[in-house]
Amino acid sequence: MDKNPISTQTLRRLPVYLDHLRTVTTPRISATAIAAALDLSEIQVRKDLASISGGGRPGVGYETEALIVDISHYLGYDRRVKAVLVGAGNLGRALAGYGGFSRCGLDIAAAFDSDPKLNGDDIGQIKVHPMQELPEFCRKNRVQIGIITVPAKSAQEVCDALIAGGVRAIWNFAPIHLSAPESVMVQNENLVASLTVLSRRLTERLEKDHN
Repeated sequence: MDKNPISTQTLRRLPVYLDHLRTVTTPRISATAIAAALDLSEIQVRKDLASISGGGRPGVGYETEALIVDISHYLGYDRRVKAVLVGAGNLGRALAGYGGFSRCGLDIAAAFDSDPKLNGDDIGQIKVHPMQELPEFCRKNRVQIGIITVPAKSAQEVCDALIAGGVRAIWNFAPIHLSAPESVMVQNENLVASLTVLSRRLTERLEKDHN
């Protein structure tokens, strides 16, 4: 069931719940069991699930398959979305080879790269095309998401080409802020920032253990 928009934190936890539920073999499951399996707060799990599903019953829990359907539907995994990948380097190839995107409703239709030596190559199950074909390919195939894995110096130019092709959202792995109109959503994935947070937490843990 669809309700009001939920917080980003809850939205990030929903795929974690879904991955766990797909491993569950019992016909019913409680929020308590999910919280224990994922080392989360039971209160938080109950709030998260109540925001997207009305299937929970006190003392009974949720029907496992029904909850999987509710979460999948809320996340849009039961709809197919076309994407293109721009940048066929190491990171781009790793993303192209990841099979989990299909389970999330994301179909990467093609890859693009400025290196003419890569034109026509296959990475994963997709073919690499020259950059000049990007806007027309996006328009012709009604691509909705552009995934950017190019160096920072090239990212804005790629972003502009994707916008010219009519994409509605950009998943940016380049370490740079992109300028885009309000009608285009941009999700930045800063790998260095994530590593910095992890490294700092590790340092704090080691200092605590040492003391």
